[in-house]
Amino acid sequence: MSKLIINSYEDFLPHLGQELGASDYVQLNQERINQFADATLDHQWIHVDTARAERESPFGSTIAHGYLTLSMLPYLWDQIIEVNNLERMMNYGMDRMKFAQPVLSGQHIRMTTRLEDLANLRGAIKTSIRFTIEIQETGKKALEGTATFVYYFKK
Repeated sequence: MSKLIINSYEDFLPHLGQELGASDYVQLNQERINQFADATLDHQWIHVDTARAERESPFGSTIAHGYLTLSMLPYLWDQIIEVNNLERMMNYGMDRMKFAQPVLSGQHIRMTTRLEDLANLRGAIKTSIRFTIEIQETGKKALEGTATFVYYFKK
């Protein structure tokens, strides 16, 4: 599927209530998990101690931090959509987020998206994007929620 190109509020309109696309899969390997642990100072053994996780974890492996999975959203979103003609954009919020399934080290995730709501706020365009991050190896959802972005298009 090719990247959706948006240049204005009017370009968003036909996609209201529709799936916007899916990203490619990306692997959450142990190196990425360790780098996230270092960046966030979250070194819980379930994420970084592979030997202990093999012995004691109910998953038999280390798992990615839930917030690492969430932090992949901008990278995955960029594969789905290109929004041009902007003065600026901002992440407005996250709603109804649910971590449904842990991502084991080495598994691959991708994101699918749906445009749930669209509002023209006198120059600012507020979008509510329903997203699902799924695990390739299991076909199960790792994370789902609604991301709200505000776009300011050039006049």
